[in-house]
Amino acid sequence: MKLSLGPAQYFWPRERALAFYRAAVRWPLDIIYLGETVCSKRRELGTGDWIDLASELAESGKQIVLSSLALIEAESELGVLKRLIDHGACWIEANDLSAVQLCRERHVPFVGGPSLNVYNNAALAMLCDDGLRRWVPGVEQGRTLIHELCDATRAAGLDMPELEVIAYGRLPLSWSARCFTARAHDLPKDQCGFRCIDYPDGLPLATRDGASFLRINGIQILGEEITDLGPELPGLRELGVDILRLYPDADGMADVVAHFDRARASSLPLPAIGARNGYWHGEPGMRRAG
Repeated sequence: MKLSLGPAQYFWPRERALAFYRAAVRWPLDIIYLGETVCSKRRELGTGDWIDLASELAESGKQIVLSSLALIEAESELGVLKRLIDHGACWIEANDLSAVQLCRERHVPFVGGPSLNVYNNAALAMLCDDGLRRWVPGVEQGRTLIHELCDATRAAGLDMPELEVIAYGRLPLSWSARCFTARAHDLPKDQCGFRCIDYPDGLPLATRDGASFLRINGIQILGEEITDLGPELPGLRELGVDILRLYPDADGMADVVAHFDRARASSLPLPAIGARNGYWHGEPGMRRAG
């Protein structure tokens, strides 16, 4: 079972981001995802910087994947996507059907990201024909739904692509054309001042009763709780999961990777370090289940 470092969802200063990835390349990871998936205005690292970083990290022997935006709204964003795909040296994580289309036209293998919303084996088979080689199910697709889809795919006489499951991190729940961080500061989106850079793990959002609820991350909303499927490793192996995706936190990520490295080397599940895994058991995502 492999470990992947998912694309950083938050907006970090340039030097912090570069230092993070140059440290991450020494961790016991097999795959590292690079790129901006949330907001095209975040340009501490530009497209050329991500491509250069991909070339640098690829020398480690790890697989480097360039991730694309989950919500493409402008011609300029399509231009960035084309540059990533035309780079040619890396797989692409397609988080929008525009990326699927361009990868298909250029015969570039791609990873189907969790925002593609693949809910049945017919859709998965179509994407495999387009060049999908790895599939990351949506955050709410738990053990039973994934098992049923895998069984239906094999029953149709088709091979399953690599299966990568989100095993750690705050789950990306939604995206919007509006910027929630700008709105929280009473700013228009086009004059946001890049305020999301002030929140390296997102802006906490509480209920009226003061209970922790969500994280605001620009145009994206994340769950407040850290999802952790470490205790579910026996079931993940039985399901045939190939890759565990770990979403980056601003601090302490080396310890998280080491924890999951120990877990995959053990026949027994390790204690949870996160708080929630409800979706995996078909229950509300903020619930501790199992």
